[in-house]
Amino acid sequence: MAVFRMGEAAELLGVSVDTMRRWVDGGRLAASRDEQGHRVIDGVALAAFVRAQAGDPDHRSEESSARNRLRGIVTAVVKDAVMAQVDIQAGPFRLVSLMSREAVDQLGLEVGSVAVAVIKSTTVMVERPSAPAGSRVRANP
Repeated sequence: MAVFRMGEAAELLGVSVDTMRRWVDGGRLAASRDEQGHRVIDGVALAAFVRAQAGDPDHRSEESSARNRLRGIVTAVVKDAVMAQVDIQAGPFRLVSLMSREAVDQLGLEVGSVAVAVIKSTTVMVERPSAPAGSRVRANP
């Protein structure tokens, strides 16, 4: 079972270490101490916490088979005569969509507007990152 130090857990959740500490200190998330006395969070507990924090799916998910919906802010729009590229920042994730210029104009997409990237794919690759040098994520015996 994987365990994560506070900073590692914060990075995975996209929050500050101070937020993680407040959640642990407030009893919202359980943590224990490792052999060096550092607070660690077990991976199963962290996953359960994240699932519990997830909001209800938006109402549009009932109208579509697509379940991957990422709300964000449009950070760039590049248009030519026929096509356009729209960049959306959704939390720590940058999403780039290529679409017709007509679609961009009809949706009124411009830098600073809110947009939802709806992702429907028949192929989703999943990787396990190699642990960077000095990583503290480890498996419990």
